[in-house]
This record gives sequence, C-alpha cells and structure tokens, in this order.
Amino acid sequence: MATLRFSFGTMGSGKSTVALQIHHNLANRQLYGLLLTTLDREGRQVTSRLGVAAPAIEVDGELDLYALAVANWPIHYMVCDEVQFYTEAQCEQLARAVDDLEIDVYAFGLLTDFRGRLFDGTKRMLELADEHSPLQVEARCWCGARATHNARVVNGDIVYEGDTVVVGDTVKGKAQPLFGDEVRYELLCRNHYRAGELGD
Repeated sequence: MATLRFSFGTMGSGKSTVALQIHHNLANRQLYGLLLTTLDREGRQVTSRLGVAAPAIEVDGELDLYALAVANWPIHYMVCDEVQFYTEAQCEQLARAVDDLEIDVYAFGLLTDFRGRLFDGTKRMLELADEHSPLQVEARCWCGARATHNARVVNGDIVYEGDTVVVGDTVKGKAQPLFGDEVRYELLCRNHYRAGELGD
C-alpha cells in the first residue's frame, strides 16, 4: 500500500540530502519516479549543502501534481523537496496520487517560517500525511542548544515581520541582497530567537 510520508526540520537539518538519497536508492532499484522542488537556492534541481545535487521538476503554484503523476504514469514514487512552499491544493493532489495511483510520496520541508509559524504547505502536509517525523539530524544554535527556529536576519538584525517567502541561505557571506538589504537565515534555539541574539 502506498504511503504519504512527510519529514520536516529546520534549515540545515539534512532534508534535501535525505531526499536525494531516497531518490538515488529507489532509482538504483529500477523504480521510476519524479524528483520535485520549488525555490531551491540553485534553481531547477535539488541541492544539498554537502555538495550533492540532481535535476528536478520545478513546482510553481499552478502545477497540478496529480496531473503530473498521471502524465508520467507508470511511476512508483515522487520525492518532493521544499513542500512548505506547495499550495494546500498541491498537498491534496499528492495525497490523491498516493490513494488513487498507489504512488509512494516522500515529502520534505521546513516546519515553521521565520516568524515561528507553520507554512501553509507544512500545515496541510501534517494534516494529510500517513506518517510525519522530524529529521534525526539536529541543527544547533550558536549556543549549542537544539535549533528550533529559522530566524531571518536583515542587515545584521533579526526581523519578525515581512513576506513569508524570501529565499536565502544560512551561510554568512552568502547573504542575498533584497532591494539593497542583505538577507540571510540563522538557526537559533527558541530562547535566542525570542531574545533576538545572534551570538556574533
């Protein structure tokens, strides 16, 4: 019986690495599937900070994922990275592919945004998934505690308001200019997220 699995974690917890490993392992068993992503920092591929990458189908808000599965039938699985950015309808389309087409779906995403609130895609995946689990790799705050928050840092300061989706990285020096601002993300424990302390 096919299963919808949702694995989640903070930035830097290995989501994309695990997605790539699952896709690689299944493909090596002569199973045919699709690798999908959206808003990956490197474009139309799934990339890991470990340096591993694979071409992927770019998911925008208009793509019908059930229709995509039917158009590529027969397939055995779909590996979906960055599902926090998927629409609620797209999450429902993945569930339909599992139920109607018997396709295993492995979905990976962030749990919360920079404000500490669930993404729409994440919320729907938690509601729909047959299995959901945190990734075992725990990212760490600068203090050494488990990181639970993806803090957005603009021009060196943590911000708590703004657009939900602004693509950036967690590596200092790779900040993305946004209308003249430098934007990056810092992994923090709840205490330092609340206090706005970056430990610099």
